[in-house]
Amino acid sequence: MIFQKQNKQNTEEQEVYIEQTNRETEDNIDTVVGPSVNVEGDFSSEGNIIVKGTVNGSVHTSRVLSVEPGAKIIANVRAGSALIAGEVRGNMKVKESLELASTARILGDIEVKILSIEPGAIVFGKITMPGIEGVEIKSGRRSKKTEEQSAEQSDEYLG
Repeated sequence: MIFQKQNKQNTEEQEVYIEQTNRETEDNIDTVVGPSVNVEGDFSSEGNIIVKGTVNGSVHTSRVLSVEPGAKIIANVRAGSALIAGEVRGNMKVKESLELASTARILGDIEVKILSIEPGAIVFGKITMPGIEGVEIKSGRRSKKTEEQSAEQSDEYLG
């Protein structure tokens, strides 16, 4: 269990996050799991999902998943995009973008195309992002060929 002392700064950050989430999904909300709701089992939707309570099972949406401060998902998650300010205990597979607010707590592996992490967020797991296809990494060691390619790419990037 993760404990964090509640302070004025965290409260203000939570309020800003909630306002931002409300603006982004205001007319597109399909499902809301309220703060006093505890969902047991698989949870699937083709629309946006806002979690304010607790979900135990799997969560799937092809659109936006929003986990508000104080909310908890104890499940594997698949989403089109996600905004996380609460806690997720499970692996996450996000097709497009994942934003982790400063109050986010992720305990599991993440697979995502675009990742944004605010200072203060905690991630305990492996993060995988597409974009380095064809690179061979064996046993944590890089091959000489891979190191040469990386050096060439660095030289090209630095000019």
